Amino acid sequence: MTLPIAIVVAVLALAAGVLAAVHTWRRTAFDNPLFYAVAVVELALLALLVGGSLALSRTDRDVDGVLFGSYLVTVVVIPPAAVVWGIAEKSRWGTGVVAVAMVTVAALVFRIHGIWEGTVV
Repeated sequence: MTLPIAIVVAVLALAAGVLAAVHTWRRTAFDNPLFYAVAVVELALLALLVGGSLALSRTDRDVDGVLFGSYLVTVVVIPPAAVVWGIAEKSRWGTGVVAVAMVTVAALVFRIHGIWEGTVV
């Protein structure tokens, strides 16, 4: 996993997080544009999961495969869980959960990059 890929995915997650934060601030309910923003993040994360799994299977690096794989799977699960929670919670904090989840996704993407590179992030 390269740094530019991590940056692109993190920026997508942060952009969706900002949109969710604006919804929270305005007390707006979860709507289609927010859903589509999180869906784009999820597609990027699914591509990251596939690419990361393929890279792990072909590498000769000293990467902890279980740790790397668990982060890849975990980061893919967070956006759908946040969307379900965001839709179910009718108060302003439904979108607040999505905002926090997107910031978490961005942080985890950089952690995945750190595991791949063998550095502490």
